[in-house]
Amino acid sequence: MDTAVNAEIAETKNTLKQLAAQVSDLVRGLERHIFIGNMVSNLPDDQRRFLKLAFDALLLRMHENSASDIDFGGFGAQGKVWYRIFGLKRADDSWGTFTPDESSIMVQNILSDRQRQFLYDRRNLDFSYSVEDDGKMFRFRADAYLDLEEVALNMRAINEQVRHIGELTFHQSVLNVLSLAHTKAGLILITGITGSGKSSTLDSIIDMNNHTVDGHIAIIGSPIEYVHKSDKCIVRHREVGRDTLSFKDGAVEALRQDPDIVMIAEMRDPDTIMTALEITDSGHKVFSTLHTASAVESIDRIVAEVPPVEQERVWQRLGDVLQCVVSQKLVPSLDGKRVLAKEVLIASPSVKAAIKNKNTGEIYQMIQEGAELGMNTMEQDLRRLYMQRKISKENAVNYANNKRRMEQLLSAGVRPAL
Repeated sequence: MDTAVNAEIAETKNTLKQLAAQVSDLVRGLERHIFIGNMVSNLPDDQRRFLKLAFDALLLRMHENSASDIDFGGFGAQGKVWYRIFGLKRADDSWGTFTPDESSIMVQNILSDRQRQFLYDRRNLDFSYSVEDDGKMFRFRADAYLDLEEVALNMRAINEQVRHIGELTFHQSVLNVLSLAHTKAGLILITGITGSGKSSTLDSIIDMNNHTVDGHIAIIGSPIEYVHKSDKCIVRHREVGRDTLSFKDGAVEALRQDPDIVMIAEMRDPDTIMTALEITDSGHKVFSTLHTASAVESIDRIVAEVPPVEQERVWQRLGDVLQCVVSQKLVPSLDGKRVLAKEVLIASPSVKAAIKNKNTGEIYQMIQEGAELGMNTMEQDLRRLYMQRKISKENAVNYANNKRRMEQLLSAGVRPAL
């Protein structure tokens, strides 16, 4: 870092040290953070603005080093700033260290009074955050929480631009299912573990529809990540906690707003799952996500999440409305970055019958043999990436859901020479 940046860091640290010194050692736990929040709320505007700019500098560093996430505060951070770069999370020692009170001051300074109160009440707060620099706007998805009674924060950078749908290499029949122009109704799920790029894929699909079909897209998120500018579609963004009270409420309310597509950012509870199925039943196209690693697991998870008395009905409704499941992973690539691997299930008549008959164990074979419909297993896609010399054999096996099947596929083909 240059001399000017080092001077700004030193000034920030000095300001934080002075503020932290005002916090009594007799105040402990949550009450300590409430005390800090009240202190921050009463700071002069110029001092709060200075601290915000200092915090924003931490985030702008993400853009410079191609980081996807930043972690700050809490016991686990040990006073350091951590960045995830191409899948690896490491501490950045250039910022020095922050005491727990200094971290709490920095985090609480960027929150509103209502957000602070929500954090105190729930011990967790999801929110969005924006930084403007040189005329460009950078957006972040944030989660503030407590880690051994210390305020901690994770922020994930939201892509500045949406990837073109063509970059995801979907088969044309899959694109037809994803497009409102070809398929007017049904449930499409994008699944994967945290950090697997689900939101980016959903945004690419929404972007494709926005630029190709006349309609109305309602997006319900917690928080709203990428903001789509209306083109051929009018695109509404409703953030849970700010514009609507819950995913379920937002989805139900959307039905009274004349939508063609409803995007529910996450089906995280039984009420939201049942609401999503009801919306598709009413003839709408619904996109959502689940934290599952495979298409079959996604189907089983949906049924398992609802009360036993509802499960029989869900099997039947899911068999009727499911159109497509894309389960994805970001795999370390040979160039030191990451590449998308995905499993794709299209709900063909035989797949729908298997769901209704609760025979999900048959579906993997159907995916494996469904290439003409655009289907492929995770193992088949990993093999493709290995044969294209994009990933190593070791990572092909490590990231496979079915490692035995992965080894069989790899032994059946010879990797082409460079």
